[in-house]
Amino acid sequence: MAARGKDTVRRPEVRLPELEPHDGRELEPEGDYDGLEFADADWAGQDARGARFMDCAVRRCALDETVLSRARIIDSVLSGVRGVGTDLSQSSLRDVEVTGARLGGTQLHGAVLERVVVRGGKIDFPNLRKAKLRDVAFEGCVLVEADFSGAELERVTFEDCTLARADFSAARMKDVDLRGAAAVDIARGIDRLAGAVISASQLLDMAPAFAAQIGVRVE
Repeated sequence: MAARGKDTVRRPEVRLPELEPHDGRELEPEGDYDGLEFADADWAGQDARGARFMDCAVRRCALDETVLSRARIIDSVLSGVRGVGTDLSQSSLRDVEVTGARLGGTQLHGAVLERVVVRGGKIDFPNLRKAKLRDVAFEGCVLVEADFSGAELERVTFEDCTLARADFSAARMKDVDLRGAAAVDIARGIDRLAGAVISASQLLDMAPAFAAQIGVRVE
């Protein structure tokens, strides 16, 4: 049997130094945050576009309408974050662990995710249009109406995840492993699965969509 794709994904190895608690001030555009712990902070509506977070822990923070576009998040942990309308468009996440997130309408279009693990939690309506995902592992999470249209996915795995009404229109895939997903429901872009591997049972589940894509009527 072929090895699972998760064995080929290069995962983040986040080893945080001893962290200093953040002083509680509001985030700033182009801010530079290094070796800090943000715990139970309310970032609702704050603007940190272009900010850099290095060796940071963000725990149980509220991210409603927080602007983090073009931010760089490196060697960091996001745990239990929650919020609606968080703007991470054109951001860069490298060597990041995201655990137990509860997010809705997160804007990640044009973002770059490299060596990222998203573990647990639920993300509704994430916008990943034209994003670049390389060495990304989704584990035990629920993704509702994730929009991957035009995205590039390379060495991406979905293990024990639920993909509900995903959109892969115009996406490009290489070494994407869907076999471990708990449920896969593709609303659009079934024809873009070249470069992905699925299980035999998933093929049976997707057969009607494949048939519809090539114009075959099943009666």
